[in-house]
Amino acid sequence: MTDQARPPEADIPGKPTAASRTTLSHIMTHNDTNLLGTVHGGVIMKLVDDAAGAVAGRHSGGPAVTASMDEMVFLEPVRVGDLVHVKAQVNWTGRTSMEVGVRVLAERWNESTPAQQVGSAYLVFAAVDADGKPRSVPPVLPETERDKRRYQEAQIRRTHRLARRRAIKELRERRVAEGIED
Repeated sequence: MTDQARPPEADIPGKPTAASRTTLSHIMTHNDTNLLGTVHGGVIMKLVDDAAGAVAGRHSGGPAVTASMDEMVFLEPVRVGDLVHVKAQVNWTGRTSMEVGVRVLAERWNESTPAQQVGSAYLVFAAVDADGKPRSVPPVLPETERDKRRYQEAQIRRTHRLARRRAIKELRERRVAEGIED
């Protein structure tokens, strides 16, 4: 799905970053482990997508679907018994899409040590109507200097994402024109 940069629109009032920010917390159990005995990356990815989807739906005021995951970084392993906190917020909005930034923190469920960041991700969501067609989203209004930095970084990621997509399309078209079959 593609999205245009937001033209100035006075018909949809903006929403502050904090309006849709959320935290999803979950205790990791043996059912969440991989063959190495740590929590499976896919379990963390599902929690990330769930939290990001909730934020995107809240911000857009209705259904939103995952369009892409730009980046998922695992910094530390998560263990059985860890209480995982997935914190998500809208970083940037286009006309019909939103970038949601996610931080994943973990702490031992029975200890009073501070939570440690164990991962992060950036996802793009498209707001859709009842027929699955794109619909407009409110602009996000960054509130803090951190929110403003995240907004600017999201614009850079969008530019890179679109340039990468364009370069791949051009390469494939060139290969077809040269008669190269995949």
